[in-house]
Amino acid sequence: MTDLKKYQMYIDGQWVNSESEKTFESFNPATEEPWAIIPEAGANDVDRAVKAAHRAFTEGPWANMTATERGKLLRRLAEVLAEHSETLGRAETTDTGKLLKETQWQARYIADYFQYYAGLADKVHGDTLPIDKPNMWTMTVREPLGVVAAIVPWNSQLFLVAVKIGPALAAGNTVVLKASEHASAPMLEFAKVFEEAGFPAGVMNIVTGYGDPCAKALTSHPLVARVSFTGGPETARDVVRNSAENLAQVSLELGGKSPMIVFEDADLESATNGVLLSIFSASGQSCVAGSRLLLHESIHDKILSQIAKRAQEIRIGDPLEETSQMGPLATLAQLNNIKSTVVDATANGATLIYGGGQPAHLAKGWYCEPTIVDCPNQNLGIVQREMFGPVVSVLRFRDEAEAIKLANDTRYGLASGVFTTNIGRALRVTKSLRAGIVWVNTYRMVSPMAPFGGYKDSGYGRESGLEAIYDYTRSKTVWLNTSPDPIADPFVMQ
Repeated sequence: MTDLKKYQMYIDGQWVNSESEKTFESFNPATEEPWAIIPEAGANDVDRAVKAAHRAFTEGPWANMTATERGKLLRRLAEVLAEHSETLGRAETTDTGKLLKETQWQARYIADYFQYYAGLADKVHGDTLPIDKPNMWTMTVREPLGVVAAIVPWNSQLFLVAVKIGPALAAGNTVVLKASEHASAPMLEFAKVFEEAGFPAGVMNIVTGYGDPCAKALTSHPLVARVSFTGGPETARDVVRNSAENLAQVSLELGGKSPMIVFEDADLESATNGVLLSIFSASGQSCVAGSRLLLHESIHDKILSQIAKRAQEIRIGDPLEETSQMGPLATLAQLNNIKSTVVDATANGATLIYGGGQPAHLAKGWYCEPTIVDCPNQNLGIVQREMFGPVVSVLRFRDEAEAIKLANDTRYGLASGVFTTNIGRALRVTKSLRAGIVWVNTYRMVSPMAPFGGYKDSGYGRESGLEAIYDYTRSKTVWLNTSPDPIADPFVMQ
């Protein structure tokens, strides 16, 4: 226990233990061993964090800053982030199993998001209205909401922090962030960077703990004005129920079971690389993973053979090693779920093309082979449920209409991919897909300027882009009487 790294929460500009002094262990997925001790927050800890954020919002330096001054602090945060990308990336890799080269790149790239929202901080404005009343000057102003509760999962958490707190802070809000209990350390390392950037105390607070009581207390707290949640649909329903207590605004970025549609006229090399990118990068632990592969019947066998060959060549190993191309899954529960789901699929008519188990050459770690399952229909659980691992379910289609029908036959609607060289077809299919993101002849592209979010059980609301900052504000209407005369007697009707 003495060898484990001990973390504290970040509340009101101070590093603190939980009130109860309770902690829990965080495990390294590559070794299956605990490596860090994390505070277990209770309701009182959450209350302290929310009240600190509320004080920072209503009084003190942050409350009196101009939008331009807030933007300068966000630019400073971007600069400091770039300086600490190695530390942040290493913490995330150790805690989640994601490849170090990916986590370090992401830690550097999210600086662009903070730069983007730094530039938008003083661009949020209202309007003057051509009102239908004489002698009235009427305008709207945009004001921040107040305390924002941001809840992030363990995967891509540095990226998710950027798309949540970037626009929230640029708009003038304060934040209480709840880190995932499966991998809290990267968020606490991020808090050190945030502190170094020079933000006033209470502007951002980070608590760690379980859904109940930590997240429940946060999402139902009376001083929370907005909840930004990323996670699974079932937890999201709890969040929505909790928000009935405070009537907070809610945005939800949830799971996905994204279709990758490859038509017969596609560039097959590009399509193969796109499939590999969509499902095996990050070990498939992405909400936009292309986990349903829809192949035109004329190219089904050829593409499937190419993907299987490439899957066998993927180097699985220590995520800290530069040569590794796939690391472990973040939790043992994910690995066990994948194994049992693959067994169920093959028992119900599916064909296991490759994978389905753990790599034989690795004695330890929650590693999973890249897995390809050819499915007879969409009714199998492996096709309908989000696996959150390197598992792709393959189906075939006859024509464009059937491809669209199969793609939309899911309760999710976050992302999708289309591979075709026919621009007319690309536009038709893009219009027909019930998904918040459509990538054509590419996949997993993101940008600070491009909003993302889902349809159906993939949630509502959008993150990133210009619109996101307005989602962290509310409109106030101001009426100004410009007439030099007294207002009319209210009891004399004209």
